[in-house]
Amino acid sequence: MQIGMVGLGKMGGNMRQRIRNAGHEVVGYDHNPGISDVASLAEMVGKLTDSPRVVWLMLPIQYVDSTLTELTPMLAPGDIVIDGGNSKYTWDVKHAERLAASGLHFVDVGTSGGVWGLQNGYALMVGGDDADIATCQPIFDALKPEGEFGFVHAGGHGAGHFVKMVHNGIEYGLMQAYAEGWELLEAAEEVTNVREIFRSWREGTVIRSWLLDLMVQATDADEHLSRIEGFASDSGEGRWTVNAAVDLGVPVPTIAASLFARFVSQQDDSPAMKMVAAMRNQFGGHAVKADPTPSA
Repeated sequence: MQIGMVGLGKMGGNMRQRIRNAGHEVVGYDHNPGISDVASLAEMVGKLTDSPRVVWLMLPIQYVDSTLTELTPMLAPGDIVIDGGNSKYTWDVKHAERLAASGLHFVDVGTSGGVWGLQNGYALMVGGDDADIATCQPIFDALKPEGEFGFVHAGGHGAGHFVKMVHNGIEYGLMQAYAEGWELLEAAEEVTNVREIFRSWREGTVIRSWLLDLMVQATDADEHLSRIEGFASDSGEGRWTVNAAVDLGVPVPTIAASLFARFVSQQDDSPAMKMVAAMRNQFGGHAVKADPTPSA
C-alpha cells in the first residue's frame, strides 16, 4: 500500500526505510530538503493515489497542531491521519473530533524502538476504530518486529498514546534502578569489575533486559562513564504519567521518584541539597563545602 510520512528525523527516516523494505510505497516529507522526497506537504498528498489516503505524522508534539491545520484541507473524506509521535493522550480525542468534522479519520500510535527500530522493528501501541486500524494493518505489520508480539490495538482514541506514556514511565523506573545499582557497585571496595558483573547478568537472571544490554554496550565504550555528564533530560512523558496517576488515584512511587531524580540531574547545584547541608551543619556541626564561585 501507499503511505505519506511527515517527519523524517531519527525515527521517521528509519521507519520510512523499514516500510519500503517490506515492499510498500512511502512518500516522505520533511522540512529538511536533504532528506525529503518532496518539496511540500501538498506535493506529498498529490502523490498519494490510493483511496483512502493514509498520512503518518512523526513529529515533535509542538508541531502536530499546525501540521494538522495545514494538512486537513488537502485531504478528502475517508482519508486517515496517524499520529505516531509522542503526543499527549489528552490531545487525541480532540484531534479525532477535529478531523471528523472534515470527514477524516484519526489513529494514534505510541511508537517505541528508537534508533534500533530499523533493524529490530518497532513496538506499536494503537488507538482508534477497528476499521481504520484494519486499513493501516499492512503498515503496522511492516513496522512491528517479526514474530507474535510488538503490536497491540489498545483501545479507542487516546489509548495508544496513553499506553506509550505508561511504557515510558516504566522505562524511567527501570533505568533509574539499573543506574542506582551500577553506582552502588562502583562505590564498593569489594567489587573490582562492575562492567563484567552487568555483562554476566545478561543471561539467566531475572533482571536481564534490552536496557541491561545497552548498559553493557555503554560501559564497553566508556567503562566508568567518565566522558559522560550526569545530566538526563525528561521528554515530558514521565511527567504525564505521574499526572495521570494523580488524576486516577493510582500510586506510582517508583516512577515518580525516577522522574524527580532526572530533575535533580538537571540542576548544576541543587538548592535543596544546599539547605540539607546547611541544616546538617546547624544541628550536628557537619562540614559544609564552600561554593567555589560565590555570588557578589
